[in-house]
Amino acid sequence: MAMEDEDNNSAVVATNIQTGIKKGSDVGDNGACIDRQPDTVLHRAGLNQTAGRGSRSGPGAHAATGIRVLKRNMKRNGSRGCVMRKTRFGSRERDWLKGDTQRGCLCLYGGTVDPQPPASGPQASSTPQTDLQLVLCSTSTTVEELCAQRDGQGLYVQLHGDLVRRLDPSERPLQMLYDYLAAMGYSEPGRVQQEAANSDLSCLIRFYSERPVNADQQERTLLKGVFSVRKGKSQLHKWAERQVILCGTCLIVASVKDCLTGKMHILPLVGGKVEEVRRRQHCLMFSSAGSQAQAYFVNFDTLADYQRWHRQASKVVAQTVSLVDLSCYSLEAVPEYLFYSQDITHLNLRHNFMSLQGPGGLLNLPRFSQLKSLNLSHNRLGVFPECVCEILTLTELNLSCNSLHTVPVQIGNLQSLQTLSLDGNRLNSMPEELGGLMQLNGLGLSFNNFALIPAVLERLSAVDKLAMAGNRVESLELCTLARMSHLKNIDLRLNGLLWVNSESPEAVNQVTQLDLRDNRLDSLDLSSVCNLETLHCERNQLGTLTLSGSTLRMLHAGSNHLTTVNIYPVPNQLTHMDLSQNLLEYLPDWVCDCRKVEMLDVTHNLLSDLPSRLLNSLSLRKLLAGNNRLQRVPDLLDHIPLEALDLQHNKLAELPESLFSKALNLKYLNVSANALDSIPPSSPSEESLSTLQELYLTRNNLNENCGALLVGHQNLRVLHIAYNQLLSFPASKLSKLELLEELNLSGNKLKTIPSTVSSCKRLHTLIAHSNHITVFPEILNLPEIKLVDVSCNELTEIQLPDSLPATLQELDLTGNSSLMLEHKTLNLFSHITTLKLDQKSTTTAADSQSTSTPWNHGFSEMSGQRNKLCVSVLAVDRFGDGVEACYGIFDGDRNEEVPRLLQCTMGDVLCEELQHSIIDNVYMCNTFITSHRKLGMAGQKLGASALLCYIHHEPSDPGGHFSLTVANVGSCQAVLCRDGRPVPLSKVYSLENCTEEMERVKLSKAIITEDNKVSGVTCCSRLLGCSYLSPWVVPKPWVHTEPLCSRDEFLILGNRALFERVSYQEAVCTVQAVRDPRAAAKKLCSLAQSYGCKDNIGAAVISLHISQDNCTCEPPVLTAEARGPPPASVPVTVTPGPTDPATISSSSGLISEFNSETSASEVGSEAGSTASDEHPPPGPAPRPERRCSLHPATTLCGIMVPGSVGAGAHLFQRQPSCATFSSNHSDNGLDSDDEAPLEGVISNGSKLEVEVDIHCCAFQLRSKDFDLEKQSSDYPNGKTRRQNSVVVSATNGCLLAVCGREIADLKKSPSTSSLFGKKLSNGSVVAPEDSHNLIEVALEAPKKKSGYFTAPAQQDPEDQLIVPPSLEQEVREQLRGQSPLVSAPPLPSIPPSLKDPVWDHPHPPAFASNLVPGPGPVSILQQEVYDTAL
Repeated sequence: MAMEDEDNNSAVVATNIQTGIKKGSDVGDNGACIDRQPDTVLHRAGLNQTAGRGSRSGPGAHAATGIRVLKRNMKRNGSRGCVMRKTRFGSRERDWLKGDTQRGCLCLYGGTVDPQPPASGPQASSTPQTDLQLVLCSTSTTVEELCAQRDGQGLYVQLHGDLVRRLDPSERPLQMLYDYLAAMGYSEPGRVQQEAANSDLSCLIRFYSERPVNADQQERTLLKGVFSVRKGKSQLHKWAERQVILCGTCLIVASVKDCLTGKMHILPLVGGKVEEVRRRQHCLMFSSAGSQAQAYFVNFDTLADYQRWHRQASKVVAQTVSLVDLSCYSLEAVPEYLFYSQDITHLNLRHNFMSLQGPGGLLNLPRFSQLKSLNLSHNRLGVFPECVCEILTLTELNLSCNSLHTVPVQIGNLQSLQTLSLDGNRLNSMPEELGGLMQLNGLGLSFNNFALIPAVLERLSAVDKLAMAGNRVESLELCTLARMSHLKNIDLRLNGLLWVNSESPEAVNQVTQLDLRDNRLDSLDLSSVCNLETLHCERNQLGTLTLSGSTLRMLHAGSNHLTTVNIYPVPNQLTHMDLSQNLLEYLPDWVCDCRKVEMLDVTHNLLSDLPSRLLNSLSLRKLLAGNNRLQRVPDLLDHIPLEALDLQHNKLAELPESLFSKALNLKYLNVSANALDSIPPSSPSEESLSTLQELYLTRNNLNENCGALLVGHQNLRVLHIAYNQLLSFPASKLSKLELLEELNLSGNKLKTIPSTVSSCKRLHTLIAHSNHITVFPEILNLPEIKLVDVSCNELTEIQLPDSLPATLQELDLTGNSSLMLEHKTLNLFSHITTLKLDQKSTTTAADSQSTSTPWNHGFSEMSGQRNKLCVSVLAVDRFGDGVEACYGIFDGDRNEEVPRLLQCTMGDVLCEELQHSIIDNVYMCNTFITSHRKLGMAGQKLGASALLCYIHHEPSDPGGHFSLTVANVGSCQAVLCRDGRPVPLSKVYSLENCTEEMERVKLSKAIITEDNKVSGVTCCSRLLGCSYLSPWVVPKPWVHTEPLCSRDEFLILGNRALFERVSYQEAVCTVQAVRDPRAAAKKLCSLAQSYGCKDNIGAAVISLHISQDNCTCEPPVLTAEARGPPPASVPVTVTPGPTDPATISSSSGLISEFNSETSASEVGSEAGSTASDEHPPPGPAPRPERRCSLHPATTLCGIMVPGSVGAGAHLFQRQPSCATFSSNHSDNGLDSDDEAPLEGVISNGSKLEVEVDIHCCAFQLRSKDFDLEKQSSDYPNGKTRRQNSVVVSATNGCLLAVCGREIADLKKSPSTSSLFGKKLSNGSVVAPEDSHNLIEVALEAPKKKSGYFTAPAQQDPEDQLIVPPSLEQEVREQLRGQSPLVSAPPLPSIPPSLKDPVWDHPHPPAFASNLVPGPGPVSILQQEVYDTAL
């Protein structure tokens, strides 16, 4: 369709729209968007900002509307963007878009479209969906102008797949979309314009040309139809066709067929009956309640109608009050039939878009004569609806979250009002007329803009609670509270309180509960509040606290700077006291005098001693005194009721001998991280009365003698004794712990687990990593075993029973280098959900040395009590083309879907973003925001914290020092160890820890609950996902870049659960003591569990080996070798893959989850490898050098090339990254043997040989004119190299290559849709990596049985290197021992269709590749190959 000039008037544009639609199908690639493939595009409402029109600029210019409707009747079949392919727009459309960033693309969906797009991928339904229109317009285009061009009635917007709102005529849809993207974090106007046309945005924001039809919503709000009706139970009445309506609480029957103008019969259903009439098919009897009950018989035409009416009527008759719930229906007005239900007493209209005008608008609500409760919260009202003040029967009114600025004086008319909720508005004053509501006993004013407590509250004598959290009250006069003698509960948290004036001549006697959490108080004197029972003052800056203890029952004063607490008189009623995370060096004397204290939390203080009277208290049941400086625990004098005792992270060398004999009720004891070398006996006699159930002894100095002392605790269910000095565990003692469910013996010196562990029939978790165990423990016959971790040991074999318990879900065997598993063993493990094995590398020692990086990693993930792993780790040691790495950790809290999705996609998104920008803040922000968008429907209600680390060279100095760029949202954290000290690199985005985020969330009028969670959902203000909480929760990350140096030892990544229990300094000291990164990560997780963590834990440790010049090479050691004849040149053949693509994910770590169904013998024939076995020349082999990635050894796909040590040799190395077979078409663009071959692609029988160049880990597309110097050097900008790179991997002689374009297509393949790895028959997903997974994917893919897709398993004897005539002379020169590179024939020009679809940005095509080794230092045949089959 032709695009008109920008100055065309509206009529001309409209005319062209009409004609363009008819001609659209005849336009080719250079025309407008004419393909019929579906697209889901657009998203996000924002602020209405003024912007110039797309066609003209300058003040006062009367510009044309600039609206272009590109196409109609587009069928939606997937998730590809409307402007992400060249065929979507013609050249003039693209030029028009590029001319001004205030122009863009708008997708308008039809009214019958499903509010949620279909799932993308091969499993998505191919059924055509509703039509949509693609419209080009500017940010100044209004809804009115769009509707005028389309002859439409209005536009609607839907956010996050939830409510649908009608747009006002003056609103500008494209500006709303741009504002939404800017609020997410996109900063560049060009990028905003590009993202606005992305189909994934439809899960965040979507525009409709008509109101979407929701059948379920219509059913629940209104049912009507013409059916046969009979009144009463008497047979004298006859059946007649009548209009029947079920709306609200009543059944409405018209007196005339198909007419509602006559008399209407109203039947109240609340408390009545709806029964099936068995004598007639599809017939229901509706009857009202009471002695004068009436009945109507309705005969329905179909079973569907019968079921629908019966289901809805049953809900109504089951109610005890006349309640109508119409919340979350996107209503602008209530159904007009609802006004027939005059018995309605409770009406819920929350989360709608109610308007004042119209037959069902708010102005008509006074027609409900018996209405008592009205909920109009979250309706975007903007002003207080005065009409509700006319409903004099109201006792409850909720107008929260409506952006109200004032309350009208008419509020005084509601004399029956008892509860008024005005939370989440913008109020700063209240009318005096409110004081006349004498029955008002509940008033909610939280999260408004009040600077003072409203004086009108003095007159509201029935109100007993002051709910003013989240306002702007900076000072509190206690005399003000004294005058309000009716207030008993004061809530002033989150107000920014600076001081509380206690200089009041009169006492405050009525206040019993006071909440001052999350303010800025540095001192607090409440001694004049005589009857205070509960005080919350956590997270202030209190240095002193003075209280009256007469009636005090609960004191919460954690997370302050308290050095002492003064309470007088002694609080004899005190039962609960929290003084954790303060600066207390001793406990006040009055604490020991409290007679009823049951729980005392003094963790994270500076205590050096515990009073004996406190521990011997006859009321204390729970004592938490961890993370102090305690050196001893006082002896117990008598039996005490203590049930839980936490003394971890102190300096205890021993425990009282009488601890277990005197504390007979003790069920929980944690003394981890102390200096204990023994534990007290369970009883002085043989008979033990111990009730201990959980015992944590991790990180002490205990030896095997402690095992005999544990026998008396026969009720023990959880035992953690990790990281001690145990050489063995007494077999006879372990057999007596029959109730044991969880056992952690990690980090000791055990050589075996006693066979008597099989006596623990209830054992479900055994963790014994980081020992010296050589024999697999006999635990696979236990009936309830779920998790077994024996990693980082010395296992050599596994003796298995005939069958494994069905309960076994996770088995970790990594870190056992000598363990060899037979095929039968792997088959037996096939049902295990998570099986972790070491990656068996097929590379040689020389290859591994040549591809070494200045870092290596290990990670660990442990599930918590919910037995559901919601943490995922991303680890890629070789990222991209250069010496780079990417690591990440994702924590979904209670969901596992979002972390898994981020683990699969975030590394690839970062690769794409690095092509667009080299600014760290830009590409990291865009990576997070794009990943947020790619979550789709899963990200609407679910979310996750995320942290991503990217190690790279600075773009300005590609050969210089490394830098570490860290970005995070949520509570995942990164810590760098530099000179043995922790250097935090991340920012915790939680409301408790970040004052700026708390203020931002408060300004956006979010409701923050008492546990500091946004809308009661999450404590994090920045997450990936949870888009329904926007704009309170956003995906924009914190970004920080830190230059790396030789003093940097390692990097630690962890989630919230890890760093809540393990401090930065302890984490650094822990990793320093362990050499292996994997063992260090496991140790961190085990410590966190032993310290009391019950949630999912994830940790990753990246060991850094960065020298002064970032080089890790050894000096070359030359040895004498025989000078034999050079080996024959043998081509390494690329076998084109099958039609179905399969790929290996670059987002995996070192752990592989193994499928034993594929044996090694099956791989040889099916993988199609045609590489020959090349025998090395006789003579001693040279000692391989240890090389770094900056200076790799001269290798060819993992094969060391002889003579490569000499000066001036070109360096080649293997790139162990993603590998894949070609997708859809062959890599040379041919589909049959008849077509002409491409230049540089040599067909040799049934094989395909492609000549390519591998240089410095990158395949690069170059121009026609080859420059030898350019070929021998790397690109100066490491960021742009990625655009022309090809990922290569070699496995068992089979070389596979794919470029960036095909990788994106492969991700959509069924074989790569689950973590891009192999999905086992039991539903588990293989964590993909390197050769073994490559073979599995190769075997999984179907094979084409004709043409060059069929390759022999072994190379034919007659197969030889075939050289084109134009290159024959150069090859002969190479064989004579000369070393210059062979020049390549000129490249054909790249067809226009291969250009980047996003408005002409260059992008490389996909191609297959092949290496030809030669003699001498380096003999490589170079040829650039492109793919014409895109």
